[in-house]
Amino acid sequence: MSVNDRWLLPDGIEDILPSRAYKVERLRRRLLDLYHTWGYDLVVPPLAEFTESLFSSSGSDSSSDLDLMTFKITDQLSGRMMGVRADITPQVARMDAHSLRRDNPSRFCYAGQVLYTRPRSALETRSPIQVGVELFGEARLDADREVIRLLVESLTLAGVEQLHLDIGHVGIYRGIEQALTIDAARKLELFDLLQQKDASLEAWVAEHISDSAMADILVALPGLCGDASVLARAEQVLSGAPDGVLAALAELQAVVAGLQRDCPGVELFLDLGELRGYHYHTGIVFAAYGAASPVALGHGGRYDHVGEQFGRARPATGFGLDLGFLADLIDGAEPIAAGIYAPALSESEAGREAESKSGTVGVAASELEKMVSELRAAGQRVVCGFPGQQADYNELCCDRILKYRDGSFQVEVI
Repeated sequence: MSVNDRWLLPDGIEDILPSRAYKVERLRRRLLDLYHTWGYDLVVPPLAEFTESLFSSSGSDSSSDLDLMTFKITDQLSGRMMGVRADITPQVARMDAHSLRRDNPSRFCYAGQVLYTRPRSALETRSPIQVGVELFGEARLDADREVIRLLVESLTLAGVEQLHLDIGHVGIYRGIEQALTIDAARKLELFDLLQQKDASLEAWVAEHISDSAMADILVALPGLCGDASVLARAEQVLSGAPDGVLAALAELQAVVAGLQRDCPGVELFLDLGELRGYHYHTGIVFAAYGAASPVALGHGGRYDHVGEQFGRARPATGFGLDLGFLADLIDGAEPIAAGIYAPALSESEAGREAESKSGTVGVAASELEKMVSELRAAGQRVVCGFPGQQADYNELCCDRILKYRDGSFQVEVI
């Protein structure tokens, strides 16, 4: 590697420089403060741990996907395989199941960097800052409604405009799939056709599904999407579906009714054939978008089996946000607070000397140190200059300066 190449970062890995870092950090603090007011306890999982605890056991496909996204290293102490986390949710599930073992519902929030072996999309970094919440131990829809409302509040706090939610329920397709009398390979073909909303679905169903009632449901499923009015049509289309499907539809109706009441300004889009996270999630799934967001700003859902690998599966739901991506969408974000520049004193400015146990100290210099300390204690940004420094006030982000006048220091506008 040449000297000129040593500053380069790997593709998808990025620095967060001062102005953006301040923006991201302010948003992180505000979100974590919001979660605190809702009763969510902050946890800080480790950056790396043994791979067995980093991969969810809730579905082989989801575990395989996470495995492929995870950088692996060998622990030099134990010889075991470790992974650099690509998702924080399994780590929080481990804490809930093993480290804390609470009997009552538990609420946790977190903010930390994760690392992917490859970006999830062309627009995303490989080292995002993931912030989110997890709620364990409550199986009822109250928990789903709470985390969705908290997601809405999170994005509203961040200043996202024209917020809309995509909502689905993986139990609808799961109940249909379980009722089908076709082999695993055919089910995989069907899953792919539905996931892609492929136009050849109808022909495939006609060839492979002999049950006419189930065939009609499968053909109609991709079209069951739109605003809340689609629920009425879904009741008719799915009237002959298995009980599990009808139960999932009833849950979706209840959640939508609650959101219409609690979040009237949020546009809802329903997709009853939603298969995002099918092998991981177990119930309600959701994603949030804003007017200027080309990809989802946040997403989540219910995943009731995530704690199985730790010997204590509890009902669970939650969501995650890409903090850096979200911060970049905010217009008029708070700039770095302008500070006060304290130039170094010349020998003449230092004033007369006074004796002290540690030697001689300039009176003016000690007064300067005292005033700088007082300003910082009051929350002011104070940048101290060095002898001979030619200050660039814009670079230092300072709009005021400390001047020594008439025996005391005064703050003056530059």
